[in-house]
Amino acid sequence: MASTSAGIVTGLTAAALAAVGFLAYQAAATVPAELSASPNSPGGSPAATASKAPRDKRHPTALPSGSGTGERVVYSLDDDRVWLVGPRNRVLRTFKVMPSPVDPAPGTYAVTSRSGTTTGSDGTPVEHVVRFTSVDGVVIGFSAAVDGSAPPPDPAVRTGGIRETREDGNAMWQFATIGQKVVVIR
Repeated sequence: MASTSAGIVTGLTAAALAAVGFLAYQAAATVPAELSASPNSPGGSPAATASKAPRDKRHPTALPSGSGTGERVVYSLDDDRVWLVGPRNRVLRTFKVMPSPVDPAPGTYAVTSRSGTTTGSDGTPVEHVVRFTSVDGVVIGFSAAVDGSAPPPDPAVRTGGIRETREDGNAMWQFATIGQKVVVIR
């Protein structure tokens, strides 16, 4: 009987530790960059600031300076543009997006979940959903409408789907796996 009780206690302890670990990961993934790491901490890098990152006026699609380092997705709220950045700060792809009515705060996040296909919060069937944060209960992420449409969102409806073309959605899906860094800038 004692071995059965010990097994149950061990199982419950393992489940509790797994749940705490998962919640800690979720919490760490949504901490603003300015709170999560300093430039002097191990592995830390300067955070993207709330001010608008400098742009190359001659090359408007160029990766904005001050948008972080390493492999990452960069999303500009002001430009409605995404950059998929690979090793050595090389832009693999850049594209325009249709923003959602609810914007995430500028900062550094990580991809927390993905769905191959689902229905968006606006009722549109979407694919290649890549989620990275939430704002007041509204989940924020990139997706492509299955029918290829990208109508402007209804500003009266609080949704968090940042829409991209199906082709761009395929590229995002391949690049932005769980844990991938997402830097949101102005």
